[in-house]
Amino acid sequence: MACPVQFICRAFRNVGLVLLYYVFSIGITFYNNWLMKGFHYPLFMTLVHLTLNFCLSALTRQAMQCWTGKPRIILSWTVYLHKVAPTALTSALDIGLSNWSFLFINISLYTMTKSSVVLFILFFSLVFKLEEPNPCLILVVLLISCGLFMCTFHSTQFNLEGFTLVLLASFIGGIRWTLTQVLMQKEKLGLQNPIDAMYHLQPLMFHGLFPLFLYNEGLSLSTSEKLFRVTELSPLLHSLFLLSIGGLLAFGLGFSEFLLVSRTSSLTLSISGIFKEVCTLLLAAALMGDQMSVLNWLGFAVCLSGISLHVGLKTYYSKSKGPSIRQLNSKSPELELPLLQQNGDEREDSAADEYNDEDKEQEITLH
Repeated sequence: MACPVQFICRAFRNVGLVLLYYVFSIGITFYNNWLMKGFHYPLFMTLVHLTLNFCLSALTRQAMQCWTGKPRIILSWTVYLHKVAPTALTSALDIGLSNWSFLFINISLYTMTKSSVVLFILFFSLVFKLEEPNPCLILVVLLISCGLFMCTFHSTQFNLEGFTLVLLASFIGGIRWTLTQVLMQKEKLGLQNPIDAMYHLQPLMFHGLFPLFLYNEGLSLSTSEKLFRVTELSPLLHSLFLLSIGGLLAFGLGFSEFLLVSRTSSLTLSISGIFKEVCTLLLAAALMGDQMSVLNWLGFAVCLSGISLHVGLKTYYSKSKGPSIRQLNSKSPELELPLLQQNGDEREDSAADEYNDEDKEQEITLH
Protein backbone atom coordinates (compact mmCIF):
# COMPACT_ATOMS: atom_id res chain seq x y z
CA MET A 1 0.00 0.00 0.00
CA ALA A 2 1.30 3.43 -0.92
CA CYS A 3 2.52 5.62 1.93
CA PRO A 4 0.43 8.73 2.75
CA VAL A 5 3.02 11.17 1.36
CA GLN A 6 3.18 9.41 -2.00
CA PHE A 7 -0.60 9.16 -2.15
CA ILE A 8 -1.05 12.86 -1.35
CA CYS A 9 1.53 13.87 -3.96
CA ARG A 10 -0.17 11.66 -6.51
CA ALA A 11 -3.56 13.14 -5.65
CA PHE A 12 -2.25 16.71 -6.03
CA ARG A 13 -0.66 15.81 -9.36
CA ASN A 14 -3.92 14.34 -10.67
CA VAL A 15 -5.95 17.34 -9.50
CA GLY A 16 -3.45 19.62 -11.21
CA LEU A 17 -3.75 17.69 -14.49
CA VAL A 18 -7.56 17.85 -14.32
CA LEU A 19 -7.48 21.60 -13.68
CA LEU A 20 -5.05 22.06 -16.59
CA TYR A 21 -7.46 20.15 -18.83
CA TYR A 22 -10.36 22.31 -17.59
CA VAL A 23 -8.46 25.54 -18.29
CA PHE A 24 -7.79 24.67 -21.92
CA SER A 25 -11.12 22.94 -22.64
CA ILE A 26 -13.40 25.56 -21.08
CA GLY A 27 -11.08 28.34 -22.22
CA ILE A 28 -11.25 27.46 -25.90
CA THR A 29 -15.06 27.15 -25.72
CA PHE A 30 -15.45 30.67 -24.33
CA TYR A 31 -12.72 31.97 -26.65
CA ASN A 32 -14.46 30.66 -29.78
CA ASN A 33 -17.81 32.07 -28.67
CA TRP A 34 -16.26 35.46 -27.88
CA LEU A 35 -14.20 35.67 -31.07
CA MET A 36 -17.14 34.80 -33.34
CA LYS A 37 -19.00 37.90 -32.15
CA GLY A 38 -16.57 40.15 -33.99
CA PHE A 39 -14.77 37.80 -36.38
CA HIS A 40 -17.29 35.96 -38.56
CA TYR A 41 -14.91 33.54 -40.26
CA PRO A 42 -14.97 30.34 -38.17
CA LEU A 43 -13.55 28.09 -40.89
CA PHE A 44 -10.59 30.39 -41.49
CA MET A 45 -10.02 30.48 -37.74
CA THR A 46 -10.01 26.68 -37.70
CA LEU A 47 -7.45 26.57 -40.53
CA VAL A 48 -5.16 28.89 -38.58
CA HIS A 49 -5.50 26.69 -35.50
CA LEU A 50 -4.66 23.58 -37.53
CA THR A 51 -1.55 25.27 -38.91
CA LEU A 52 -0.37 26.25 -35.44
CA ASN A 53 -1.12 22.78 -34.09
CA PHE A 54 1.02 21.23 -36.81
CA CYS A 55 3.92 23.57 -36.12
CA LEU A 56 3.75 23.03 -32.35
CA SER A 57 3.43 19.25 -32.67
CA ALA A 58 6.41 19.23 -35.05
CA LEU A 59 8.49 21.22 -32.55
CA THR A 60 7.40 18.90 -29.73
CA ARG A 61 8.37 15.84 -31.77
CA GLN A 62 11.75 17.37 -32.51
CA ALA A 63 12.29 18.11 -28.81
CA MET A 64 11.33 14.56 -27.87
CA GLN A 65 13.67 13.17 -30.53
CA CYS A 66 16.58 15.28 -29.28
CA TRP A 67 15.88 14.26 -25.68
CA THR A 68 15.52 10.51 -26.28
CA GLY A 69 17.82 10.18 -29.29
CA LYS A 70 15.21 8.01 -31.02
CA PRO A 71 13.71 9.04 -34.38
CA ARG A 72 9.95 9.68 -34.43
CA ILE A 73 7.62 7.73 -36.70
CA ILE A 74 6.98 9.05 -40.22
CA LEU A 75 4.34 7.21 -42.24
CA SER A 76 4.71 6.39 -45.92
CA TRP A 77 2.45 8.21 -48.35
CA THR A 78 0.45 5.05 -49.13
CA VAL A 79 -0.29 4.31 -45.49
CA TYR A 80 -0.78 8.00 -44.75
CA LEU A 81 -3.49 8.52 -47.36
CA HIS A 82 -5.28 5.21 -46.83
CA LYS A 83 -5.21 4.95 -43.04
CA VAL A 84 -5.03 8.53 -41.75
CA ALA A 85 -7.13 10.43 -44.31
CA PRO A 86 -10.61 9.25 -43.10
CA THR A 87 -9.82 10.23 -39.52
CA ALA A 88 -8.40 13.57 -40.62
CA LEU A 89 -11.41 14.46 -42.78
CA THR A 90 -13.97 13.68 -40.08
CA SER A 91 -11.88 15.54 -37.48
CA ALA A 92 -11.73 18.63 -39.68
CA LEU A 93 -15.49 18.64 -40.27
CA ASP A 94 -16.24 18.05 -36.58
CA ILE A 95 -14.09 20.96 -35.44
CA GLY A 96 -15.06 23.25 -38.31
CA LEU A 97 -18.82 22.77 -37.92
CA SER A 98 -18.56 23.15 -34.14
CA ASN A 99 -16.77 26.48 -34.49
CA TRP A 100 -19.21 27.55 -37.21
CA SER A 101 -22.17 26.99 -34.85
CA PHE A 102 -20.94 29.76 -32.52
CA LEU A 103 -22.16 32.28 -35.08
CA PHE A 104 -25.74 31.29 -34.21
CA ILE A 105 -25.97 29.80 -30.70
CA ASN A 106 -24.67 30.48 -27.21
CA ILE A 107 -22.35 28.38 -25.08
CA SER A 108 -25.15 26.70 -23.11
CA LEU A 109 -26.99 25.32 -26.13
CA TYR A 110 -23.67 24.33 -27.71
CA THR A 111 -22.54 22.44 -24.59
CA MET A 112 -25.84 20.62 -24.13
CA THR A 113 -26.10 19.61 -27.79
CA LYS A 114 -22.44 18.64 -28.12
CA SER A 115 -22.81 16.20 -25.23
CA SER A 116 -24.81 14.01 -27.63
CA VAL A 117 -21.52 13.04 -29.30
CA VAL A 118 -21.32 10.15 -26.80
CA LEU A 119 -24.50 8.77 -28.37
CA PHE A 120 -22.94 8.75 -31.83
CA ILE A 121 -19.62 7.39 -30.54
CA LEU A 122 -21.57 4.50 -29.02
CA PHE A 123 -23.46 3.90 -32.28
CA PHE A 124 -20.35 3.83 -34.47
CA SER A 125 -18.44 1.77 -31.90
CA LEU A 126 -21.13 -0.88 -32.34
CA VAL A 127 -20.91 -0.55 -36.13
CA PHE A 128 -17.11 -0.97 -36.09
CA LYS A 129 -17.43 -3.71 -33.42
CA LEU A 130 -15.40 -1.82 -30.86
CA GLU A 131 -18.29 -2.23 -28.40
CA GLU A 132 -20.26 -5.39 -27.73
CA PRO A 133 -24.08 -5.13 -27.82
CA ASN A 134 -25.58 -4.90 -24.34
CA PRO A 135 -29.18 -4.39 -23.16
CA CYS A 136 -28.03 -1.61 -20.82
CA LEU A 137 -26.91 0.40 -23.84
CA ILE A 138 -30.56 0.89 -24.77
CA LEU A 139 -31.06 2.73 -21.48
CA VAL A 140 -27.97 4.85 -22.20
CA VAL A 141 -29.37 5.81 -25.62
CA LEU A 142 -32.80 6.65 -24.17
CA LEU A 143 -31.37 8.78 -21.37
CA ILE A 144 -29.11 10.81 -23.66
CA SER A 145 -31.80 11.22 -26.35
CA CYS A 146 -34.54 12.25 -23.91
CA GLY A 147 -32.13 14.54 -22.07
CA LEU A 148 -31.12 16.25 -25.32
CA PHE A 149 -34.78 16.79 -26.23
CA MET A 150 -35.51 18.33 -22.82
CA CYS A 151 -32.40 20.52 -23.08
CA THR A 152 -33.61 22.17 -26.26
CA PHE A 153 -37.38 22.11 -25.61
CA HIS A 154 -38.75 25.68 -25.55
CA SER A 155 -35.24 27.06 -25.08
CA THR A 156 -35.39 30.86 -25.11
CA GLN A 157 -32.12 31.09 -27.05
CA PHE A 158 -32.71 28.22 -29.48
CA ASN A 159 -31.49 28.63 -33.06
CA LEU A 160 -32.29 25.89 -35.59
CA GLU A 161 -29.31 26.56 -37.86
CA GLY A 162 -26.80 26.54 -35.03
CA PHE A 163 -28.42 23.50 -33.41
CA THR A 164 -28.26 21.61 -36.72
CA LEU A 165 -24.57 22.46 -37.15
CA VAL A 166 -23.70 21.19 -33.66
CA LEU A 167 -25.80 18.05 -34.05
CA LEU A 168 -24.14 17.35 -37.41
CA ALA A 169 -20.75 17.97 -35.82
CA SER A 170 -21.65 15.51 -33.04
CA PHE A 171 -22.66 12.90 -35.61
CA ILE A 172 -19.39 13.33 -37.49
CA GLY A 173 -17.58 13.44 -34.15
CA GLY A 174 -18.89 9.96 -33.41
CA ILE A 175 -17.20 8.72 -36.59
CA ARG A 176 -14.11 10.81 -35.83
CA TRP A 177 -13.38 9.42 -32.37
CA THR A 178 -14.20 5.86 -33.41
CA LEU A 179 -11.72 6.10 -36.29
CA THR A 180 -9.22 7.82 -33.98
CA GLN A 181 -9.45 4.94 -31.53
CA VAL A 182 -8.85 2.43 -34.33
CA LEU A 183 -5.97 4.51 -35.68
CA MET A 184 -4.17 4.88 -32.37
CA GLN A 185 -4.65 1.23 -31.41
CA LYS A 186 -2.97 -0.11 -34.54
CA GLU A 187 0.47 -0.59 -33.07
CA LYS A 188 2.09 -1.26 -36.45
CA LEU A 189 1.29 2.34 -37.48
CA GLY A 190 3.22 3.70 -34.50
CA LEU A 191 0.75 6.51 -33.70
CA GLN A 192 0.04 5.52 -30.08
CA ASN A 193 1.56 8.80 -28.95
CA PRO A 194 -1.06 11.54 -29.63
CA ILE A 195 1.70 14.05 -30.44
CA ASP A 196 2.67 11.88 -33.42
CA ALA A 197 -1.02 11.46 -34.28
CA MET A 198 -1.57 15.24 -34.20
CA TYR A 199 1.49 15.77 -36.39
CA HIS A 200 0.15 13.42 -39.08
CA LEU A 201 -3.49 14.51 -38.84
CA GLN A 202 -3.17 18.31 -39.11
CA PRO A 203 -2.04 18.60 -42.79
CA LEU A 204 -4.85 16.37 -44.06
CA MET A 205 -7.34 18.14 -41.81
CA PHE A 206 -6.26 21.46 -43.32
CA HIS A 207 -6.67 20.22 -46.91
CA GLY A 208 -10.00 18.56 -46.06
CA LEU A 209 -11.50 21.75 -44.64
CA PHE A 210 -9.96 24.17 -47.15
CA PRO A 211 -12.54 23.58 -49.99
CA LEU A 212 -15.42 24.27 -47.58
CA PHE A 213 -13.64 27.44 -46.46
CA LEU A 214 -13.21 28.63 -50.05
CA TYR A 215 -16.87 28.00 -50.83
CA ASN A 216 -18.30 29.62 -47.71
CA GLU A 217 -15.81 32.29 -46.64
CA GLY A 218 -13.23 32.72 -49.39
CA LEU A 219 -14.78 35.66 -51.21
CA SER A 220 -15.97 37.56 -48.15
CA LEU A 221 -12.64 37.10 -46.34
CA SER A 222 -10.66 38.30 -49.36
CA THR A 223 -12.61 41.58 -49.28
CA SER A 224 -12.61 41.93 -45.49
CA GLU A 225 -10.88 44.88 -43.88
CA LYS A 226 -9.89 42.68 -40.95
CA LEU A 227 -7.24 40.82 -42.97
CA PHE A 228 -6.66 41.30 -46.69
CA ARG A 229 -7.93 44.85 -47.15
CA VAL A 230 -6.38 46.44 -44.10
CA THR A 231 -5.20 50.01 -44.41
CA GLU A 232 -2.98 49.84 -41.34
CA LEU A 233 -0.70 47.14 -40.00
CA SER A 234 -1.91 47.19 -36.41
CA PRO A 235 -5.44 45.76 -37.08
CA LEU A 236 -3.87 42.90 -39.07
CA LEU A 237 -1.42 42.09 -36.29
CA HIS A 238 -4.25 42.27 -33.76
CA SER A 239 -6.36 39.78 -35.73
CA LEU A 240 -3.43 37.39 -36.15
CA PHE A 241 -2.63 37.65 -32.45
CA LEU A 242 -6.19 36.76 -31.45
CA LEU A 243 -6.20 33.80 -33.86
CA SER A 244 -2.87 32.62 -32.48
CA ILE A 245 -4.29 32.52 -28.96
CA GLY A 246 -6.92 30.06 -30.15
CA GLY A 247 -4.25 27.91 -31.78
CA LEU A 248 -2.31 27.73 -28.53
CA LEU A 249 -5.49 26.83 -26.63
CA ALA A 250 -6.32 24.10 -29.16
CA PHE A 251 -2.86 22.56 -28.88
CA GLY A 252 -2.94 22.87 -25.10
CA LEU A 253 -6.29 21.07 -25.01
CA GLY A 254 -4.98 18.08 -26.97
CA PHE A 255 -1.77 18.06 -24.95
CA SER A 256 -3.59 18.26 -21.59
CA GLU A 257 -5.92 15.42 -22.58
CA PHE A 258 -2.87 13.33 -23.40
CA LEU A 259 -1.22 14.16 -20.08
CA LEU A 260 -4.38 13.33 -18.14
CA VAL A 261 -4.84 9.95 -19.84
CA SER A 262 -1.17 8.93 -19.77
CA ARG A 263 -0.59 9.89 -16.14
CA THR A 264 -3.98 8.76 -14.72
CA SER A 265 -6.49 6.81 -16.84
CA SER A 266 -9.09 7.20 -19.56
CA LEU A 267 -11.75 6.80 -16.86
CA THR A 268 -10.42 9.94 -15.16
CA LEU A 269 -10.73 11.85 -18.44
CA SER A 270 -14.31 10.62 -18.95
CA ILE A 271 -15.45 11.56 -15.45
CA SER A 272 -13.63 14.89 -15.65
CA GLY A 273 -15.42 15.59 -18.92
CA ILE A 274 -18.81 15.15 -17.25
CA PHE A 275 -18.05 17.69 -14.53
CA LYS A 276 -16.47 19.99 -17.12
CA GLU A 277 -19.82 20.27 -18.92
CA VAL A 278 -21.49 21.33 -15.66
CA CYS A 279 -18.76 23.92 -15.00
CA THR A 280 -19.14 25.28 -18.53
CA LEU A 281 -22.89 25.77 -18.14
CA LEU A 282 -22.53 27.44 -14.75
CA LEU A 283 -19.85 29.81 -16.08
CA ALA A 284 -21.93 30.57 -19.18
CA ALA A 285 -24.91 31.49 -17.01
CA ALA A 286 -22.79 33.61 -14.65
CA LEU A 287 -20.47 35.34 -17.15
CA MET A 288 -22.38 35.37 -20.45
CA GLY A 289 -25.94 35.69 -19.16
CA ASP A 290 -27.14 32.47 -20.85
CA GLN A 291 -30.69 31.61 -19.84
CA MET A 292 -31.88 28.09 -19.11
CA SER A 293 -35.25 26.95 -17.79
CA VAL A 294 -35.75 24.33 -15.10
CA LEU A 295 -36.74 21.84 -17.83
CA ASN A 296 -33.49 22.54 -19.69
CA TRP A 297 -31.42 21.94 -16.55
CA LEU A 298 -33.37 18.76 -15.83
CA GLY A 299 -32.78 17.55 -19.38
CA PHE A 300 -29.08 18.23 -19.06
CA ALA A 301 -29.03 16.22 -15.82
CA VAL A 302 -30.76 13.30 -17.58
CA CYS A 303 -28.25 13.51 -20.43
CA LEU A 304 -25.32 13.49 -17.99
CA SER A 305 -26.81 10.50 -16.19
CA GLY A 306 -26.82 8.60 -19.48
CA ILE A 307 -23.19 9.53 -20.10
CA SER A 308 -22.29 8.54 -16.53
CA LEU A 309 -24.03 5.19 -16.96
CA HIS A 310 -22.08 4.60 -20.17
CA VAL A 311 -18.77 5.36 -18.41
CA GLY A 312 -19.72 3.10 -15.51
CA LEU A 313 -20.67 0.22 -17.82
CA LYS A 314 -17.40 0.50 -19.73
CA THR A 315 -15.47 0.43 -16.46
CA TYR A 316 -17.40 -2.56 -15.11
CA TYR A 317 -17.09 -4.70 -18.22
CA SER A 318 -13.44 -3.81 -18.85
CA LYS A 319 -12.52 -4.90 -15.31
CA SER A 320 -14.66 -8.04 -15.40
CA LYS A 321 -13.08 -9.18 -18.67
CA GLY A 322 -9.55 -8.16 -17.80
CA PRO A 323 -7.02 -6.74 -20.29
CA SER A 324 -7.94 -7.06 -23.94
CA ILE A 325 -6.08 -6.68 -27.18
CA ARG A 326 -7.60 -3.21 -27.53
CA GLN A 327 -5.80 -1.90 -24.47
CA LEU A 328 -2.52 -0.07 -24.29
CA ASN A 329 -0.13 -0.07 -21.41
CA SER A 330 -0.05 3.35 -19.79
CA LYS A 331 3.66 2.95 -19.11
CA SER A 332 4.54 2.19 -22.71
CA PRO A 333 7.49 4.21 -24.04
CA GLU A 334 5.21 5.57 -26.75
CA LEU A 335 2.96 7.12 -24.10
CA GLU A 336 5.68 8.68 -21.99
CA LEU A 337 6.82 12.28 -22.11
CA PRO A 338 10.58 12.53 -21.41
CA LEU A 339 10.23 15.90 -19.66
CA LEU A 340 7.79 14.38 -17.16
CA GLN A 341 9.93 11.38 -16.28
CA GLN A 342 11.58 11.51 -12.90
CA ASN A 343 14.02 9.21 -11.19
CA GLY A 344 11.48 8.19 -8.59
CA ASP A 345 8.62 7.44 -10.98
CA GLU A 346 9.13 3.68 -11.01
CA ARG A 347 9.14 3.43 -7.23
CA GLU A 348 6.14 5.74 -6.91
CA ASP A 349 4.12 3.98 -9.59
CA SER A 350 4.84 0.48 -8.30
CA ALA A 351 3.68 1.46 -4.83
CA ALA A 352 0.65 3.38 -6.08
CA ASP A 353 -0.41 0.51 -8.36
CA GLU A 354 -1.08 -1.56 -5.26
CA TYR A 355 -3.61 1.08 -4.29
CA ASN A 356 -5.20 1.45 -7.72
CA ASP A 357 -4.97 -1.28 -10.36
CA GLU A 358 -6.57 0.79 -13.11
CA ASP A 359 -3.28 2.57 -13.82
CA LYS A 360 -1.62 -0.65 -15.00
CA GLU A 361 -3.56 -0.90 -18.23
CA GLN A 362 -6.17 1.32 -19.75
CA GLU A 363 -8.37 1.54 -22.79
CA ILE A 364 -8.09 4.64 -24.95
CA THR A 365 -11.56 6.19 -24.79
CA LEU A 366 -11.90 9.56 -26.49
CA HIS A 367 -14.89 11.89 -26.19
